[in-house]
Amino acid sequence: MIPSFSRVRFNQPTLGAVALALPLLLGACGSGHTQSSACNNTAKCAAAATARVGSSDDILPVRAVIPNASSVADLVAQVAPAVVNITTIHRQARHRSAPNRPFFDFFQPREGMPKRFGPPQHGAGTGFIVDPTGYVVTNEHVVHNVDEVKVRLRDNRRFTARVVGRDAKLDLALLKLQTKGNARFPAVPLGNSEVLRVGEHVVAVGNPFGLGHTVTMGIVSAKARSIGAGPYDDFIQTDASINPGNSGGPLFDLRGRVVGINTAIRAGADGIGFAIPVRTLKDVMAQLRNKGFVERGKLGLLFQPVTEEIARAMGLDRPNGALVSEIAPNSAAGRAGLRAGDVIVGVGDVAIDRATQLPRNVARYAPGSTIDVHVLRKGKRLTLRAKLDKLEERERSPQGTPAARKLKNGKMLGLQIADHPDGGVRVIGLNRPHNGIERGDVIVEIDGKSVTNVAALKSAVAKAKSRDTVLLKVRRGNRHRYVGIPLRH
Repeated sequence: MIPSFSRVRFNQPTLGAVALALPLLLGACGSGHTQSSACNNTAKCAAAATARVGSSDDILPVRAVIPNASSVADLVAQVAPAVVNITTIHRQARHRSAPNRPFFDFFQPREGMPKRFGPPQHGAGTGFIVDPTGYVVTNEHVVHNVDEVKVRLRDNRRFTARVVGRDAKLDLALLKLQTKGNARFPAVPLGNSEVLRVGEHVVAVGNPFGLGHTVTMGIVSAKARSIGAGPYDDFIQTDASINPGNSGGPLFDLRGRVVGINTAIRAGADGIGFAIPVRTLKDVMAQLRNKGFVERGKLGLLFQPVTEEIARAMGLDRPNGALVSEIAPNSAAGRAGLRAGDVIVGVGDVAIDRATQLPRNVARYAPGSTIDVHVLRKGKRLTLRAKLDKLEERERSPQGTPAARKLKNGKMLGLQIADHPDGGVRVIGLNRPHNGIERGDVIVEIDGKSVTNVAALKSAVAKAKSRDTVLLKVRRGNRHRYVGIPLRH
């Protein structure tokens, strides 16, 4: 969690709404409170979503504009009918004592007792229609744990909506307007967030503080922004004003295409907002509609960032990719031939420049999908084919090793070290600060070669004396990681 961000929830969709700040906001902006087989790859998911969610004949016609007052006004006039205001109601049930039995609740179970409700809690947010038959996209936190969802269109028509699918990890939800007959609604097209450029103008339409259909404009301030919201952080940062109530609303490019879903604000700072890229929505749209939830694939490995020290130790020209520190037994990564020490630099057609990009780009694919994983191994680039397993909500950690007892002590690399009874070299103290090494770590490899005791480590370091940096593999608790250690200071 990042303290400078906060989730925003508020109880009344009015100008007097109060925003409550919690330690990270995935929801700047809203409040409140689920089917067929999964797509096997991203392309199929996108195709299915396009085929089933949105008909090109009914999508609002839009045209590119130059960002001046009249052209932006024309764009807003075209897309605004598809932007909706969302109001949610959450009723808190309380059991009522049986007549003439005031102590019933103290001594009897409450099942079957009549209920009464306290004052309902109201919330507000924004959404946009992506299919003329009445499918609406919003943030999951807008409709989380609510009893009723009401949707109001720009022309003041009001509908009850049903939550068709939700995914809390991505903070996305799909609603369906409840109508009689074959009603049709204005819908907006989904754009391409991948080609969106920093500095490009964008327009946000939403329901801030209950003030429906408010329009703000700004630019894309940054892309691929990580704010500590979770494993799939990948936000578009914009200075288009986003406030409580904008949650779930669309961020448009100047062609009137949705390029993001507004979802977060930076607490205490004006002009900084965050939107989920529309590509993320496209990846899961079909699953949300057909199953009501999202299943994700997994490789089954642990990884870490490639630091400058690690890059030098591995002979890389720059810090890049995700360094594999551990392979889970019987995992998709193991079956594909990945090894600890590999540096993953690409998944499918997406380059992995930073380690944080790996989880979200693997999770885009459904279980059973086969993907290309591009790795660097001892200076060579390899492409491995991995058939993904199903990502479970909770993963068990491998069992740890017993506590070590000292066998043989020594000092080197600025470390106080000792033999570990189960093999390896335990760090029992630090003579100088080290980035990535802590007291209690166990060194198990140096430059890809196994280390069984202090003598073996000293020998390996002596052989590497002509180099600037060595690469250590260390175990900390149940996990392994790599650390680059300079030989000279």
